[in-house]
This record gives sequence, structure tokens and C-alpha cells, in this order.
Amino acid sequence: MKKRWSLISLLLIFTLVLSACGFGSSSGDGGKKDSKGKDTVNVNIKTEPFSLHPGLANDSVSSNVLRQTFEGLTTIGKDGKPVEATASKIEVSDDQKTYTFTIRDGVKWSNGDPVTAEDFEYAWKWALDPKNESQYAYQLYYLKGGEAANTGKGKLEDVGVEAVNDKTLKVELEKPTPYFTELTAFYTYLPVNKKVAEKNPKWYTKADENYVSNGPFKMTKWKHNGSIVLEKNDQYWDKDAVKLKKINMAMVNDANTGLNMYKKGELDYVGLPLDEIPTDAIPTLKKEGLSVDPFAAVYLYKFNTEAAPLNNVNIRKALTYAINREAIVKNITQAEQIPAMGLVPPAVHGFESNEGYFKDHDVEKAKEYLQKGLKELGLKKASDLPKITLSYNTDEGHQKIAQAVQEMWSRDLGVDVELGNEEWNVYIDKLHTGNYQIGRLGWIADFNDAMNFLETYRDKEGGNNDTNWENAKYKELLSKATTETDADKRVELMKEAEGIIMDDLPIAPIYFYTMPYLQDESLKGVVLTGTGEIYFKTAYFE
Repeated sequence: MKKRWSLISLLLIFTLVLSACGFGSSSGDGGKKDSKGKDTVNVNIKTEPFSLHPGLANDSVSSNVLRQTFEGLTTIGKDGKPVEATASKIEVSDDQKTYTFTIRDGVKWSNGDPVTAEDFEYAWKWALDPKNESQYAYQLYYLKGGEAANTGKGKLEDVGVEAVNDKTLKVELEKPTPYFTELTAFYTYLPVNKKVAEKNPKWYTKADENYVSNGPFKMTKWKHNGSIVLEKNDQYWDKDAVKLKKINMAMVNDANTGLNMYKKGELDYVGLPLDEIPTDAIPTLKKEGLSVDPFAAVYLYKFNTEAAPLNNVNIRKALTYAINREAIVKNITQAEQIPAMGLVPPAVHGFESNEGYFKDHDVEKAKEYLQKGLKELGLKKASDLPKITLSYNTDEGHQKIAQAVQEMWSRDLGVDVELGNEEWNVYIDKLHTGNYQIGRLGWIADFNDAMNFLETYRDKEGGNNDTNWENAKYKELLSKATTETDADKRVELMKEAEGIIMDDLPIAPIYFYTMPYLQDESLKGVVLTGTGEIYFKTAYFE
């Protein structure tokens, strides 16, 4: 989830009038209230989704809503592997480049329209159309002609997706892609009702008769910057598996308020991937049943490599090496996070033993790189460096980490930086437009493959690169890894590519996430995946 994912990134501190939410009971402790016979789950998604159009969504908040309201050709099962969903049958050619999907009988939109192969073709080409400015269009570059169409070098009609008939979708890929059926579960690959979208181009901006979806739930209310209500979709092909009648989604931007709501019984779930557990509360909650799951995600700082003095690789290395990650995870995050000296998390297949490319908090080496950088810039001391600002989106946890890093850089290197924070949508726009120097971001795997982390930085103009960094050898290795059919050789190519980005350091990894959460003890059937998806399709109260 760019991710532009940006999980653990969306908290705004403000006072919330809880009665306005209208969610849950105000009595009893979270996890201990009487939920027998309950058919409504109350959760918190923290803030307003960036967009609830599958082709425009680019963050975890949007994803957490879309996972409930839409369904792709495949979905992610309880074991973390893709299974057929809207598609009942998948055929793959011998060269692994052509996929033929058969649309399941009886699949309908929430308004009763049949879901057709053309709805998928329309949605994918819409996201690739440059005029729609989809940040995640690059996820469709696996399609033959996809990148060319999105960059204006080709035509949309030449993209390798074709509705042969209402029930048959033929997909041609640029290269064999071993994880393609995982990709088809991702939200950029979701269908859009072509008939509705062409009649109402802004169909996705509010909850009315135009907002149609094909998943287990449908959106019935959307109070912007306030709350979202989802109700069971009676048109859903597998509706008998759906036990809940309603999902109430609050938008509470303060983690402490969210936790208090859970303790009062006003929320049935608190924590990742929906919202956050306050870092100060984690030690106590660990003794009270806090769950902590592995998670394929990384928290990092991005350097704008075109902004002085961060256009100097040795300055970037000095700042990166001087960070004390162990202190951050021990004293601030406190949820068993792993210090990150690499980009790809150990929860990703093939990278389980990824120990990193440099020593944590290597102040001696950091000072050496600082002196090299100063000399190259014609400066004598750290105080001569141009002004540096470290930015983050408004959130208590991000603030604490930024303050700690600010102090480390000042104490160990004599480099003083200013801190700046902004509301998420303003902040992420500045990152995407290059209007920053150093900025934090979390990246959740869209699918369990190292390529999802590495490809983000393949192209300077990539939708989620943000660093203005590009490297020819890096691109070459990723290209080879894409076509390599031997799994072990493919992993080695990706590890070699990771070594390059960890040498140039357009990013400074901080830690690999874990997923701490609390769940009502009577709430069962919630599916959590190692890539940060949460599904309520099979959820129920015991």
C-alpha cells in the first residue's frame, strides 16, 4: 500500500466529538463487552480517503475501504495467496505472457448490472490514460503497451487487455510475471462499471446511486472528513458468506482517542492496518493481549536528490549512517519493529535473512562521509551546509521519530535540521511534486515480492519515486529479474539491485513494520494478510 502507500501516516491531532460518530456503546472495556448477535462492526480509518476510485486511490486509507467494497479477478486468501474471485477460471499460455480470465456467472454490481469483462478493460485503460493522472498507473505497466500508453508513446487501444466477450477477458503481458495473479487482486486492477462511469464521470465522489461496487459491501453513507458507512451488498455473488450487515468507519485522527473508543466498546478493532496504537501505550497493552503480526512494510526517509545539499551522495550517506534505529524501535515505536538497513523487509519471500548493507548508528563512518561531502561541496564545516528541512505528515509518532533523528544528526554530526509537518493530502502532494528536502513515508507491499519495493525507484518520473533518483544499472537488473524464470536467480538479481540503491541511498530506511492491533475477543473471521490488507467479508461476532 504506496504505497504510495502511506500506512502509519495519516494522523491529525484534533478534538473529536464522539457522539457525532454514532458508533457503538459507551460502556464496557474493549474486547470484553457482550457482542452476541451483533452484526455491525465499528472501526476507525483515521482520515478521509485520498480517493475511492480504484484508478486514483494511492494510499492505505482508500485501500482499506476499497478492499470491502470492490473485488478483482482474484483476491488474497487466508493463507496470503491469490484465489479466484470475480474470475471463476484462469488460463495461462505456455510462454506465461497471456492470461485468459473467465468472469464468474452471476457476478453483479451493487445496482444489479452484470459485471462484464469490458468493465475490467475500461478500468485498466482509464487508469493508464495520462489525462487521468493515476499515481498507480505503473502497476499496469506489466500489460503489453501499458507503459507506452501511459507515457504518451503509444495508444490505449494497443494495450494488452481485451474483452473478447462479456465473460472473457484476454490479457497480454510485456514479459512473464510470476506474481500477476497477486497483482490482479490489487486495487488498481479492480473493475469500474463502465456504463455508470461514462454517464457520471464523478461517480466516485459521494455515496449515492452512482457509487456502485461489486464487493461484499456497498457504501451507503460518506460524510467527508467524518465517517463512512458500508452495508452488505445483496447483489454480491458470494453474499451467503457475508455475515455482517454493516461496517461503520470513523475518521478519528488521534491514536489516543481511537484507543479510548476501543476501551469504551465504541470500536471493535484498533491498530494496523486501519489505524494506530499509541506508542506510549504499547508496553502496557502487550501485557493485556496486544497482537503483533509480521508485516511486509518499511518506514523510511526519502531524500530529494536534486535539492542541495542532498544532491551529494556522501551527505546522504552521512545522514543515513548516523541514525540510531535500534533506539527508535526500542524507545519510540516499541512494537517489535526491526531496524532497517535495507529496503526489502524480511517478511518478503526470498529476503527472510536480509540483514542490511551497513551497520546501524555507525557514527564513525557517518563522520567520514560528512567530511567527504563537505569537501566536494567546497565547505569547511557542517554549519556551512544549506538549510535542511525534515518533513512528515502530522502524527505524534512521526513527530517523535523526526525529533529523535534531528537530535542524532545534531549531536553526532553537527548537522542542524528544521522540522516541518502538514496534513496528509498536502504533505503527499509536496512529496510527489518534489517540493521537499527530506520526507518520511511508509511503504506496504502491494504484493509479496521484492519487486514491489524495488520498482518504485526504477524510474525518476515514477509515480511514487519522489526522490528524483535513477540508475541505469539498477534498471537493467530489475529488467532482468522481471524475465528471469529461475526463482533463485531472480532473487539474486533483485538483491544486487537492492545493493545499488543502498549504496546511492536516495532513501534512508528506518525500520521494518510489525502489525500491532487489538480486536474484540468475540469478533472472528477477519482476514489479515502479511502485506497489510484487511478483509471483513467473512467476519462475524461469536
